[in-house]
Amino acid sequence: MEETLRRTPLFELHKSRGARIVPFAGYEMPVQFEGIKAEHQAVRDKAGLFDVSHMGEIWLEGEDALAYAHWLVTNDVRGLNDGQVLYTPMCRATGMIVDDLLVYRYGTSKVLLVVNAANHDKDLKHVQENVRGKVTVTDRSYETGQLALQGPLAEDILSRVSGGKFAGLPFFRFAEGDVAGRRCLVSRTGYTGEDGYEIYCPNADVVPVASALLEVGEPMGLKPIGLGARDTLRLEAKLCLYGNDIDETTTPLEALLGWTVSFDTGDFNGRDALLRQKEQGVTRKLTGFTMEDKAIARHGYAIVAENAPASAQPIAHVASGSPSPTLGQNIGLAYLPTNVSKVGSAFGVVVRDKVMRAKVVKTPFYKRPR
Repeated sequence: MEETLRRTPLFELHKSRGARIVPFAGYEMPVQFEGIKAEHQAVRDKAGLFDVSHMGEIWLEGEDALAYAHWLVTNDVRGLNDGQVLYTPMCRATGMIVDDLLVYRYGTSKVLLVVNAANHDKDLKHVQENVRGKVTVTDRSYETGQLALQGPLAEDILSRVSGGKFAGLPFFRFAEGDVAGRRCLVSRTGYTGEDGYEIYCPNADVVPVASALLEVGEPMGLKPIGLGARDTLRLEAKLCLYGNDIDETTTPLEALLGWTVSFDTGDFNGRDALLRQKEQGVTRKLTGFTMEDKAIARHGYAIVAENAPASAQPIAHVASGSPSPTLGQNIGLAYLPTNVSKVGSAFGVVVRDKVMRAKVVKTPFYKRPR
């Protein structure tokens, strides 16, 4: 039976701007407008506006909301102040990653979880089935729109349509206020390696808010951005994509997300399994590499030991891979055995039955100028 795809409130706006639409996470989404390279560069140099209304918003409310959120994820939710945002994996008891998400702390009795669109149904079920204490779980994913405004000019553009309300908002903080005359929740995080904001509002307000941002921002260089450039931007910054770089066969420690695992702040789901893995040591690590030969490493391509033939037993597979518009190199991520994960280590990627040389490099591949 053919899947019925959802559309975000911005679908018609995307179409009117010539977007190429593709199925993604159960939605019809724009993969590109002008082209991936031009959109990528716009975010690095000026600013880009992303439709991320397909993301999920799950609210926890009740006297035990904060305590439950703290148990549900691996990072230290209780250590947040009201108004802070936290990036964290959410694991099963086995330590394997259900999803990676953002936690917004309103207070001890109100918390927002922002989850990946492709994992919405699974995440909602996981959150509902594991409730501890007095907590009400409310899914507002299909009534909430979300925009991401990213790039060096993001603050200036947002200030012009919000009266400067969010100009001084610190990184990984959030506040509520008017954007283009519509009440919004605004946070300052991002998935591109650049400065930027997420803007949440009811579905009915997304088009007016997006239109106002584009009207003000386009003369300054703002462009609408599709999923294609979103992927190359996040890969350069070594930000994980669920389904490629992390999933239910990987742990935060293997993904080098140990900084998101707070062993010293009480119990959480998966703590015992992750503590065992930490004590024993991981056998593989999510590692960045560049291609030495002229070839692109794509998701799923086999990786073989240095000087091994294409027919050799793979030692790993490419998790993510793409040309890097900023660096002018072909880059990738893979779970390499620890003995091959040191910077400078060499190995081969099998591309169309040929072994192409690659080497481990320091990550992130790109850091924005401060």
